[in-house]
Amino acid sequence: MSFFDSPISRCERKRTIVLTDQTQEQCAQEHGCAPGTQCPLCGCFVDVSGVSEETMQALRDNADKR
Repeated sequence: MSFFDSPISRCERKRTIVLTDQTQEQCAQEHGCAPGTQCPLCGCFVDVSGVSEETMQALRDNADKR
């Protein structure tokens, strides 16, 4: 049995399941979206790929203190 723990969403434009733990630009490259394409999942992707939410929150908190 396999468990897939990454966040996913369905992209209606490409009619496929995409990983939302990557940046929107990475997803667009992976699925062949043309530059300027209106992404139906805009706002669902991470700001920085490869960084956990906890780490991103800590980075934001540190930036706010400066």
